[in-house]
Amino acid sequence: MYEMIMMWDWLGFAIRWLHVITAIAWIGSSFYFIALDLGLRKVPDLPVGAHGEEWQVHGGGFYHIRKFLVAPENMPDHLIWFKWESYMTWISGFALLMLVYWVGGELYLIDANKADLSLWQGIAISAATLSIGWLIYDRLCKSGLSENPTLLMVLLFVLLVAMGWGLNQVFTGRAMMLHLGAFTATIMTANVFFIIIPNQKIVVADLKASRTPDAKYGKIAKLRSTHNNYLTLPVVFLMLSNHYPLAFASEYNWLIAALVFLMGVTIRHYFNTCHARAGNPTWTWAVTALLFLGVIILSTMGLEYEGDEEEQAALSGSALVMAQADGFEEVHEIVMGRCSMCHAREPFWDGIRTAPKGVLLETEADVALQAQAIYLHSGVTDAMPPANVTFMEAEDRAAIRRWFRNAEG
Repeated sequence: MYEMIMMWDWLGFAIRWLHVITAIAWIGSSFYFIALDLGLRKVPDLPVGAHGEEWQVHGGGFYHIRKFLVAPENMPDHLIWFKWESYMTWISGFALLMLVYWVGGELYLIDANKADLSLWQGIAISAATLSIGWLIYDRLCKSGLSENPTLLMVLLFVLLVAMGWGLNQVFTGRAMMLHLGAFTATIMTANVFFIIIPNQKIVVADLKASRTPDAKYGKIAKLRSTHNNYLTLPVVFLMLSNHYPLAFASEYNWLIAALVFLMGVTIRHYFNTCHARAGNPTWTWAVTALLFLGVIILSTMGLEYEGDEEEQAALSGSALVMAQADGFEEVHEIVMGRCSMCHAREPFWDGIRTAPKGVLLETEADVALQAQAIYLHSGVTDAMPPANVTFMEAEDRAAIRRWFRNAEG
């Protein structure tokens, strides 16, 4: 049994590592080609069909790059296809989603306080969101809205916000954020698999058959590639969000996700404009900062938060101060009853071999040392216990907040 648990943990680590590696490769190549495409210049000696060229220096060498809008007159013998980075990122991400949110669904996927679902129903919803969202998006792109890309982007944003809200009605906040990211990443990979690569293959086949390729295929692929460009940064945020309970465990987490998508647009607009040498839109910095301020405000709105700015002084209090503060005994009992079965030196919750993230909550000293984490994860937010599996009551969370506030006096 012990060996199986170890192998399961290492399997999760290996899949996560693969996911990070392939995601870096995909995002890196995507950002590079977007910057390259926007930075192309017109010169007098361009060959027939060439749109522009760029000279670059890297690693001690010089690179001369040219782009053809449709294709060159003669197909080169060696052609590199950028597709496996995208495919392997999605495959490894989907495997990781199954490992964490399907196998561990009772802890991380379903929130019994939101919806009375069995595990298999939660898994079915999880799987369905990845496909249904793509079908809706793809239909929008093929409906003629491709001629109005701004309106299409607005509708895509509405779809993403609606999906976030809907997922939040049945899943834990952590699962909502992750699934919204997975849903968005599915759109991006499906764009590559179903649209961009097939269209490029049509062009290659036409060239090999001595036919003139239709420029429409490049135009369609370009639209989908642009969408991927603007969606990349929000996906990275959503995939990392489970480390930040103030993002995923707040009442308005789905609105936080919506603002993150807008920040992705403003950040990418700045870089895209600079790469195209079309100006320096520093106004995007201010807009991004305001959007992030909105995220910070939303992270605590609607919570039963008590205290004022002076309460923050308690964050730097020592463990001794926390242990001596009024209410510590009550909080210690709450933690023993709601948290210590997992956060123990020898956890006795099924499936957990070691205390999550090494956080121990057994002794009074443990609780005092982890005061800030307890306050943020179980007092200010409902991040812990995950999915509230130990049924921590609102009164318990209020007691944690009172204790933490008392420590300042």
